[in-house]
Amino acid sequence: MDVRLNKLLSRSGVASRRKADDLIREGRVAVNGIVITELGTKVDDRSDRIMVDGRSVAAAPAPVYLILNKPRGVLVTLSDPFGRPTIVGLLPKLAEGVRPVGRLDMDSEGVLLLTNDGELAFRLTHPRYEIRKTYIARVKGEVTAAASARLEKGVFVDGKRTAPARIGVLESHPGKSVVQVTIHEGRKREVRKMFESFGLEVVGLKRVDFGGLKLDHLPSGGWRLLKKPEIAALRKKVGLS
Repeated sequence: MDVRLNKLLSRSGVASRRKADDLIREGRVAVNGIVITELGTKVDDRSDRIMVDGRSVAAAPAPVYLILNKPRGVLVTLSDPFGRPTIVGLLPKLAEGVRPVGRLDMDSEGVLLLTNDGELAFRLTHPRYEIRKTYIARVKGEVTAAASARLEKGVFVDGKRTAPARIGVLESHPGKSVVQVTIHEGRKREVRKMFESFGLEVVGLKRVDFGGLKLDHLPSGGWRLLKKPEIAALRKKVGLS
């Protein structure tokens, strides 16, 4: 079947469509031994031989979409040179190209999406699409109304103001607070650093919603495949059919 070359590369897990376009422009992609530099080129995904940087591109595997309730103390990576526990130990044998979407640091827990749908993964993590992520933060100290208001408007983290957030204080006491935080950026340790800007320490952080995906009754360390309506809803959020 004829398909755009950049779409085939994305579907095969090589790169997002935008990055695939860069690879084509740079003359790094060949079809049947001929270097292709023209964007929009169509190929036959059943018979044409595609190579990137001299390496064959395998036929696109069946798309996989799964959600994991990542426990605290587990790295969001497929391997670790220091032998620390990773999400691979919690999952079945993954198909080629299945990767985690976005960040969730080692000390955090909750919703983690994994897929080999390269274009979807790219768009879900691109700031342009403003995919919302909701966390429950357990904070050491009192989160006041004034602090909440400032967090909602944005605070400076690593020299750059955060985008507006939604803050809901569920509990607030002198010694501890529980806060629901909804953001659409994906900066490293962003929620923790937002509270640090007020001298407050996040002692527990759980992502309970990622683009509409919720944990429901999924236990810590448990996983499940997404249902068709969930996949369709995610793709619709980022403009994919």
